[in-house]
Amino acid sequence: MKLRIAAGLALAGMSATTWAQSSVTLYGIVDTGIEYVSHVDAAGDSVVRMPGITGEMPSRWGVRGNEDLGGGVAAIFALESGFNMRSGTLNQGGRLFGRQAWVGLSSPYGNLTFGRQYTMTYWAIADADLLGPDIYGGTASFDQYLPSARSDNTVVYKGSYAGFTLGATWSFGRDSTGTGNSPGQGTCAGPVPGSAQTCREWSAMLRYDRNGYGVAAAYDQQNGGAGAAANLYDGTPTFALTNSGDTDVRMQLNGYAHIGDLRIGGGWLGRRVDTVSPTTPNVHSDQFYLTSSYPVTPAFTVDGGVYHIVNAQDDTRGTIAALRTTYQLSKQSAVYLQGAYLWNSAKAAYTVSQGGGGTTPGLGMGQLGVMAGIRHSF
Repeated sequence: MKLRIAAGLALAGMSATTWAQSSVTLYGIVDTGIEYVSHVDAAGDSVVRMPGITGEMPSRWGVRGNEDLGGGVAAIFALESGFNMRSGTLNQGGRLFGRQAWVGLSSPYGNLTFGRQYTMTYWAIADADLLGPDIYGGTASFDQYLPSARSDNTVVYKGSYAGFTLGATWSFGRDSTGTGNSPGQGTCAGPVPGSAQTCREWSAMLRYDRNGYGVAAAYDQQNGGAGAAANLYDGTPTFALTNSGDTDVRMQLNGYAHIGDLRIGGGWLGRRVDTVSPTTPNVHSDQFYLTSSYPVTPAFTVDGGVYHIVNAQDDTRGTIAALRTTYQLSKQSAVYLQGAYLWNSAKAAYTVSQGGGGTTPGLGMGQLGVMAGIRHSF
């Protein structure tokens, strides 16, 4: 009996030692409120609702962890689930860990990770668009892929050296479950034997950050396959990208700066959808944005932005002006009031809100969105 007790204590000690070298963190955000959107259809009707997708930040929970392996090397992982606050259902096509699911190694030479992960489009824009994945964040209202730029079956490298950050991703099949990797992209259910390009996605980023300012450039290319599609979010029909030679490319250049307490950011996003089919038009669009943020008091922040997109092929243009105010009740809890107005050109039907479907205005209609909400992080 004494031998068994001693052995148990020794094993417990070994377990405690191992655990002391590891850490696992549970975290999350819960964010919702009430939204008003005008001109949600061609008849000019309005709606008052609890949005299903996002408020200031998309709701999610997750676990992340690392284990020190010695010599500056650690094993790392993240599992992150997005959910709909108004109904409790899963986002990202019903995936359990639709936002992130990856494992890998970190070292002084950078991180190498494997699984469902963000592409470099996401990391390049993170500091320049200060509204980020907000319900009225204009970059995402004009292209919903931008705050959801992630892919399945992906190998990612990201490392920083003397202020420079280099990053690259390679996906062998960007939507292996066939649930729609990102809104408007259709499905592209993985690699096909004999066709290395089918459903492939790759991205690359170079950025420089130093002393309160930074610049970034990124390139992101998706190849077509069965079920793939391109949606331009301007009221024109979605068209298929079923050939492996079809490409949907997003490029960007941006920057940010801190001037005292004031933060500013802005940039350019170019999208190039090119197909091998002679009957499908190639479509190019360009988006420009300027954002800023200022803490009026330690607890009260005002931020906003102006966003403009031009799609010459479809003769559509849109402009969004957004303003947001946030009051911190504590370090983890906040309330906010925000609004945005969208101007559509005569042939455009962009929508101002990312709060869910059913808010597409008639061609040329302007649209107002206003939301009051509460956010808690843990």
